[in-house]
Parts: sequence; C-alpha cells; structure tokens
Amino acid sequence: MEHQTIVEALLLGLLEGFTEFIPVSSTGHLLLAGHFLGFESTGKAFEVLIQLGAILAILSVYFGRLWKIATSLPSDPGARRFVFGILLAFLPAAVIGFLAHDFIKTVLFESPMLICVMLIVGGVVLLGVDRLALTPKYRNVTDYPLPVYLGIGFFQCLAMIPGTSRSGATIVGALLMGADKRSAAEFSFFLAMPTMAGAFTLDLIKNRDVLSAADLPIIGVGFVAAFIAGVFVVRHLLDYVSRHGFGLFAWWRLIVGTVGLVSLLIWG
Repeated sequence: MEHQTIVEALLLGLLEGFTEFIPVSSTGHLLLAGHFLGFESTGKAFEVLIQLGAILAILSVYFGRLWKIATSLPSDPGARRFVFGILLAFLPAAVIGFLAHDFIKTVLFESPMLICVMLIVGGVVLLGVDRLALTPKYRNVTDYPLPVYLGIGFFQCLAMIPGTSRSGATIVGALLMGADKRSAAEFSFFLAMPTMAGAFTLDLIKNRDVLSAADLPIIGVGFVAAFIAGVFVVRHLLDYVSRHGFGLFAWWRLIVGTVGLVSLLIWG
C-alpha cells in the first residue's frame, strides 16, 4: 500500500466500526474519507478486509445467542427455519456480488460523486420511511415469513452501490415488509455475518496476488479499530432505534453527502 499511515488506518478503522451497523454506509464513508485523505489501498482491499473486525464484533456480542441457535438446530425446527431464512436472505447478494465484483470495485468504488449522491438519496428515503405510520407485523427476527427474508435479501443488493448502506437497505426493506424498528435493525446484524464474511473471502481471494506483507500492519490496525468501535455500536444501537427511530442517521447522511458533494465540486 502507498501513501498511508498507521494513524490514517486507525481513523478509518474506527470509522468502519462506528458506521458499519448504522444505516449511513460504512463503505461510502471509508471511500470518501480515503479520497480526501489521499489514502489509497491495494485493490481497495483495506476497505473490505477490515470488515472482518466488524464481523467479529457481532460474533462477540451475539456469541451466546448464536451458540444457542447452533446447538438447538438438531432438535428445534424454529432454529433451522431461522438459519435457512438468513441463508435465503444472503443468496441474492452472494450471486450478484460474485458476478459483479470487478465492476463494483473498479467502477463504483472509484466514484466519490456517486457516493455523495447515494448518501443524500438514501437519507431522504430513510427519513421518509422512518416517518411513515407503519403497523409492525413482526417483532422477532426468528418469526419473519420466508418471503420476507428473501425480500430483505434483494433490498440488500442495493447496497452494492457505495453510499447506499447495507444496513440501511436491509432495514428499510424489513420496515416496508412489516418488521418493527428494533427487529429490522437486529436482522441487519444477523444478515451482516454471512454477507460481510462472503465479501471478505471473495476480496481476499481476488487480491491475494497483489497484497504483500507490507500491507498487513495497515490492515491489522484498521481491523482492531473496527472491532472495538463495532462492539460499542452493536451493544447500544437496538435500544437507541427502539426509542428514537432512524431520523438521526437520515440527517447524518444528508449532511455528509451534501458536504462531500460541495467539497468535490469545489476542490475535486
């Protein structure tokens, strides 16, 4: 990797951890911050590989619940149905992400202007959906009907456009299909695990020939920072959205997108 420092990797890792699980687009924030900092990673691998820290943050916070689900799979049809639902939701992104990986990384990831526009558009959508008088039908992530799991999976595919937000797309999809705000946010946690693990694995395979030992310290610092920040967010987000909804994150998107857009128009 060229033109980066440990401090920049630390800041970007913290940014990844704090934004991965809230509907503001962690990838969009990372790419914009990297653009303005002049941070360039080999094959844009840093931005994807440090997500492993965020994955481990979910695993650490949800370990007890995940272990309970895993051990009850042989005897509990509900547990098997829930795991199948997560895999069903993961399937669309797995197929489209595999087929479009190179286009996403070489074209969409290189478009700061597109990221800013999508931050703004997503902020407007999130603000509108948050204010809709929706009547929740599902309050537990394990009780979603199978078509709802699949539908959320298709919504998640929108996040392949940087600036859209994976968690934002899944949360909006879940809300529109009848989930309450808390379970919509929680399901985005569960769906993040196979989705981010898949993206991590695919990116590692794609970049295995261009990454070197010199890249490891930068990625390692970003990974640890993302893990610490991710644990904090996962522990506190559900209670926050249960009480306050997603309005704060919608305005966050609008402000960051607008400031980024103006900065790009002025300074490039």
